[in-house]
Amino acid sequence: MDRRVLLASGAAAAVAAAGGAWYMTQKPGTTSIATVTPVASEGNAENAEAGVDTTGITEMTLGSDDAKVTLMEYASFTCPHCASFHQSVFKDLKADYIDTGKVKFVYRDVYFDQFGLWAALIARCDPSRFFGIADMLYAQQKDWVGNGDPTGIADRLRKIGLVAGLDSDQMSACLEDEDNARALVAWFQQNATADDVTGTPTLFIDGTKHSNMNYADLKVLLDTALES
Repeated sequence: MDRRVLLASGAAAAVAAAGGAWYMTQKPGTTSIATVTPVASEGNAENAEAGVDTTGITEMTLGSDDAKVTLMEYASFTCPHCASFHQSVFKDLKADYIDTGKVKFVYRDVYFDQFGLWAALIARCDPSRFFGIADMLYAQQKDWVGNGDPTGIADRLRKIGLVAGLDSDQMSACLEDEDNARALVAWFQQNATADDVTGTPTLFIDGTKHSNMNYADLKVLLDTALES
């Protein structure tokens, strides 16, 4: 599990939307970043969520709604352990359980920083492309995160989006949608607090929480759930 615990005292929240959401401008090579405000307490997390409409956020899922078992993953696009999970575990998980109709997979965003939010805004720009873009973001994580320079990250995320089939105007609209960015942060806070998520990746198999694991161990748990 990624040891970067979420920035809240007793609450599963990483960053608040206070002071505005984070977005990128249309100007090539220029990134505009509002102040990132840590949530210091549960009360502040609740205040940050107050009045934010999250009903328009799409739950990202794969597999059959009729699957016997549901596997939910909380993950961040900037989390190295999440990248490892998606590179070493997810391919087999998808082939053996999701594509065969045995397991429904639910992916929920976690935001440790504004860069993870930017990546999610790109991935969610076209919901039908989400998991394909997510695969690219995890596979190329070290490359697009680079040395943490915001302008470089912005440029590299846009390039990933272009390769995935998004166009420049479409990405600009998604990245500059402050209402959506604020809603995503509030939605993450609500979900993570409700499920007591304090790091990533965190897995839930039919509601039971588990930490990061290899495919062999995950397979045992899924087979047990399918047989019960």
